[in-house]
Amino acid sequence: MVRITSAKTASASISTVHHPTTVILDCTEIFGQTPSSLLLQSEVFSTYKSHTTFKAMIGSPVTFVSGLYAGSMSDREIFKQSGIVKLLKPGMAIMVDKGFVVDNLAPCKVYRPVFLSNKRQISREDVRQTQSIARLRVHVERCIRRVKENKLFDKDIPLWEH
Repeated sequence: MVRITSAKTASASISTVHHPTTVILDCTEIFGQTPSSLLLQSEVFSTYKSHTTFKAMIGSPVTFVSGLYAGSMSDREIFKQSGIVKLLKPGMAIMVDKGFVVDNLAPCKVYRPVFLSNKRQISREDVRQTQSIARLRVHVERCIRRVKENKLFDKDIPLWEH
């Protein structure tokens, strides 16, 4: 289920630095039971976590929560399939992590930390922008931590195979 709501007070601190950032997005992984099917195992196995996982995309302030996806799915693919693209408008802006390359998918402005790529050194302005993005990304990391601290996720998510 896709949800997007208004959270005026929390988004005020986001909008002051990167106006008009609507939401800070990140994906997180939650451990799940290992399926008996080898095909399913390959779909839900996360090489990043070296475990069976399910991924979800969360927007902070908590304005968006995607459904769960296979742990092997990329953040970009979750962004496409989650339904958030339909909710974003040209006047909005989102903030993402540097590995979250969705510029050509989002109908709005995308703020992301700068890649070093072919440059030998990052410019002073790029350093300032990356630092301000990092300060704000802390909000989504805290939000994800609160979700994971919930007692529902103390154990692996059980699977029901047919």
